[in-house]
Amino acid sequence: MSVRAVGEIASFHAHVYFDGAEEAAAARALRERVAERFAVRLGGWRDQPVDPHALPMFQIALAPELFGTLVPWLMLNHGSLSILVHPNSGRPRDDHLRDRIWIGAALPLAEEVLPETEDEAETAGEPNTAPTLSP
Repeated sequence: MSVRAVGEIASFHAHVYFDGAEEAAAARALRERVAERFAVRLGGWRDQPVDPHALPMFQIALAPELFGTLVPWLMLNHGSLSILVHPNSGRPRDDHLRDRIWIGAALPLAEEVLPETEDEAETAGEPNTAPTLSP
């Protein structure tokens, strides 16, 4: 196996899943708490599954330098929600299936829709939150 450089990681995604009204309410509360504490890009709210994800969810896009603070915070504050954390390295299949971390219960993903590679790894983009609290 060849050694890969950490510099391949352009950003990370954390996908926060929910199933039913109670979990949706918990996910909305977690989304608000993240926005209050972290300069991230919160993705749209998905009430229906979108490939490769099997449940409704929202996405948090974060710069690599936030990983060491945000991911441990999610570990401590996810409640009963499942969260997939993966790098964006330009290899979507490996990023989602091999190089991932699950917080809470692992969920199935539609592996067949994930491409092996993409032209450019996705960056975190500009934050769309305005944190007012420290983690």
